[in-house]
Amino acid sequence: MATNHYHLLRLVLSCRKVTAQVTNPRTDSIVAMASSSEQEFVAQYRAKLNRLPRSHNLWDSKIASRVGEKLGFRLKEIGVSDVEIDLHEELARPIHYRKMVIPLFDSVKRAGVGVSGADKLEWQ
Repeated sequence: MATNHYHLLRLVLSCRKVTAQVTNPRTDSIVAMASSSEQEFVAQYRAKLNRLPRSHNLWDSKIASRVGEKLGFRLKEIGVSDVEIDLHEELARPIHYRKMVIPLFDSVKRAGVGVSGADKLEWQ
């Protein structure tokens, strides 16, 4: 659970896109977000959509990493230096999703934002 000094980073995952949003723990309002549905990813999305044989997953760990990078930069821009994940929620995800989102958390960290709880995912 988020504490008062950490913002909560939550992921919304589907076979079509990955969305990362950070909420203020006091107000539950979204302070920053990034998604694979942004303009930068449209060409890659269309290429995967039109590829034969059809892919069930239209995003991968590389796209997740780029989404994390964008989110990290946006968080730094507004002065957020630490976020926390809901570890129970992340551990409840299917393992193939978990493996694909670890690079997202790593990219947020490389952008200079601490991600509390992400280190525990890699060992589960």
